[in-house]
Parts: sequence; C-alpha cells; structure tokens
Amino acid sequence: MSSEERSALHGHPVGPGDKRVVRPYGDTSGDGMVQISFTLPVPHTKRAEGAAVQLANKMGMDPAMLVHAKPIGDGFTFFVVYGRVNHLVDMAEVHVVERDYPLLGAKEVNAVVKQRLRRKLSVVGACIGTDAHTVGIDAILNVKGIAGEKGLEYYRELKVTNLGAQVSVPELVEAARLERADAVLVSQVVTQRDAHLHNTREMSAAFREAMPAGRRPLLIVGGPRFDETMTAELGVDRIFGRGTTPGEVASYLVHALITSRKQKA
Repeated sequence: MSSEERSALHGHPVGPGDKRVVRPYGDTSGDGMVQISFTLPVPHTKRAEGAAVQLANKMGMDPAMLVHAKPIGDGFTFFVVYGRVNHLVDMAEVHVVERDYPLLGAKEVNAVVKQRLRRKLSVVGACIGTDAHTVGIDAILNVKGIAGEKGLEYYRELKVTNLGAQVSVPELVEAARLERADAVLVSQVVTQRDAHLHNTREMSAAFREAMPAGRRPLLIVGGPRFDETMTAELGVDRIFGRGTTPGEVASYLVHALITSRKQKA
C-alpha cells in the first residue's frame, strides 16, 4: 500500500498544498465499499442477476454483491449492487460552484431592493418545453415555499409572475418583456435525451436574439440534473441544483442585480 493510500485510510492530508486523498467508506473506514443502482432491459431471472454482477465487475467493483433485484415492468429489472472499489478521490481536484454571495433573510432582501433599486424587482418563472413538473418552480416562487421557508411571492419587494408548466420559449420571452423582468427563472426536471440542456440553450439563444445585452434579464435555471459549472456553455447566468432554497435564490438576485453592480459602479 502506498503512503497516499495509507493516508487516505486514516483521513490524513497528503502531498503539497495540503491535498487530501479519500477512499469511499462503507462498513469500516477506508474499506472502499460503495452501493450502486441501475436498470437493465431484461426480465428478472438468475441470468439477469448474473448480468448485473458482471456489469458491476466491469465498472471496477470487486467483489460485487447483488443485494436487491426487482422487476419494474415488462422486460426490465432494477438492481442494487454493493461492493469494493479501489478508486481514490483527490479533494484538491474537485471543482464545484461555491456560493459567492451572502445569504440574506427576507427582511434584508426587501430592504436592499427598496433602498437601492427603488422599485419592485420583477421575476418571471416557468417550466419550458414539454416539462410539466412544477414542483421545483413552485417551491421557489409560491408563497408556501418549501421545508418551512417562504417562496419569493412572500417577499413584498419582489413582483413574481409564475407562468406554470409547458411554456414555450417565445411565450417566456414575451412575458419577460411585458413584465419588464429583471430575472427569469426556469425549472427543468425532465432530462430524457438531455431535454433540459436543449431547452436551456434554446431559451438563452432566444433572449440574446430578442434583447440587447444591457436590457436582457438575468437568466437562471434549476433542476436536479444540471451541472452547476455549465453556465457559460448553456448561456445562462446561474444554475441551481437540487436542494436549492428560495432564500438562496432571493439572495443571489440581490447580489447579481443590485449589490455587485453598485460595487462595480
């Protein structure tokens, strides 16, 4: 076992720059045990179970133990496999989007908007394309919010327009124009064939074509399958992933539209 692997087992920093190399934890520290789940397009048989274990082996899991198998329709089986992997994770090479703005309470958001913007901040939200899942956008916009935290409709200095589900991109652009939107929030849950990525690119292209840079609203997308590092590639200003709260979104709006612009000025 190398010195890096020994350090990983005990959680010690290794290498220059205080790198920390870690190994998955299952039953005991540093044992490398992980659990994965997947579906194969085969009926549930002993042969199908063998196929699941073979797939796990090819993914680097050795030994691989099948712990759950269940038919989920005609010709499909869902599997859960548990086993050991030898891969290490170098924490110094992990790149994520950290929150780079202060988290404000509702009273603080209202105060900043009222004092510095001197008008209500207009927000337009929707699920675009064929996506009919409004749980995400409603959790952020509706006054009832999520997990005890009020949505953006609760903020008296925010003017919120929720267009609902299955909104076309031209409809969204027109609504943003009519409402003089400062920000457009789009939720995408349906991800088959990367529909969320295609819809987001279509939306950002439509806004670039319809409005000059100085008059274009802040474009924000959210959903459980987005990569938060893809803002430039998708042509948006911010991506929020799973677990995002209304307070985080409201704080970002204040930071991006008011606070940071005042500092630059």
